[in-house]
Amino acid sequence: MSDDLNFSDFTGGEKLRLVALHARMAKRSVAGDAVDMSDLQRKVERIEKAAERRKNGK
Repeated sequence: MSDDLNFSDFTGGEKLRLVALHARMAKRSVAGDAVDMSDLQRKVERIEKAAERRKNGK
């Protein structure tokens, strides 16, 4: 998560999506080190960018 964002900066839906995405990443990591999680990481980054834009009013 970005340094200037707090968990309270996310909407309820975004919080649920973040928790679900992190759970999916944890599940994939159990499969081994060679598993690609970049797709899930990009989704998390998009949610963080949206919350940051909303927080900064852009």
